[in-house]
Amino acid sequence: MQLLREVIISVLELSKGEPVSYELVKKESRLPSETWKRLLQTLQKDGLVYLRDGFLQTSTLQRVSLAVRALQLGADYERVSGFLEWKEFERLAAAALDMNGYTVKLNLRFRQGGRSWEMDIIGCRRPLVVCVDCKHWRRGLYPSKLRRVVDEQVKRTVALSEFIPNQKVRVECASWEEMTFVPVVVSFMTTSFRFYNGTPIVPILQLQDFLVQLPMCSDSFRRIEKVQPHLKIA
Repeated sequence: MQLLREVIISVLELSKGEPVSYELVKKESRLPSETWKRLLQTLQKDGLVYLRDGFLQTSTLQRVSLAVRALQLGADYERVSGFLEWKEFERLAAAALDMNGYTVKLNLRFRQGGRSWEMDIIGCRRPLVVCVDCKHWRRGLYPSKLRRVVDEQVKRTVALSEFIPNQKVRVECASWEEMTFVPVVVSFMTTSFRFYNGTPIVPILQLQDFLVQLPMCSDSFRRIEKVQPHLKIA
């Protein structure tokens, strides 16, 4: 298990979404040829890497899955998370929303209530407006820190609900008569907390399942309802 963990860490460190040669992985992992080949084949069998013509490549989903596997094998959290790019979380979360029929907008900056805000991801699927804050925590998650993160995301979501519609920003939900804004925090790490004050905290690899269930159970989550006369945005 320790050898597999070290190979995974080498792949995370070297791949960065680009093809990397077997030899480079071998050099970094410092393992005998037969050992690292066998371990790479194990990762390929598990769907965590692509192997072809002496090179391996990883997708965003695979890289996040590799990181989770390394943690399960006892790797240091700070070390593993340091190999992942911030945008990998956002792209993966946005892809999950898109696959579930949401129209996605990334990194929306807006001003409301005399303050500047930025929402990492907005997913619109009538009547839901899923407002996502992606957190790439590198250290342990304490209750006080979680409370601050969730409270800020709720405030951000309320501000967005008051800001929309606005002629300066084009988002699909701006022309809806009824909207249900749902604040969500998406985390790389699995925490002992699933909710705080009704706001879901979703590990990135469980986001797909969460989105499948969301339309059926959104009434049980913290949400902001908005009703407005139909407004057609030009």
